Amino acid sequence: MFDSPLSIALVGVLGLFGVGLYGLLLTRNLIKVVVALQILVKGAVLALVVAGNVSGKLQISQSLAITVIVADTIVAVVALALVMQVKQRVGTLDVRALSELRK
Repeated sequence: MFDSPLSIALVGVLGLFGVGLYGLLLTRNLIKVVVALQILVKGAVLALVVAGNVSGKLQISQSLAITVIVADTIVAVVALALVMQVKQRVGTLDVRALSELRK
């Protein structure tokens, strides 16, 4: 069934997207939301490298993937710093409890 490396990579991409989407939709903890977003981005990076491999421009796709990984890591660090500030000020990381603060 999975006889080519391309099909194995596409299953990996779909698996990462599935796990990330599952975590994003079903969790209420802000730290878990950040981790789920990281998993989704890693699936996109893998898809980018697979597309570069298929098109024959692997070096360009790998350099773009490195750039996305670096930028995404910076975003994750800032997001986790904001999450920790929310935890200190509000006392919870539950998204539903935080959405009730507006009322």
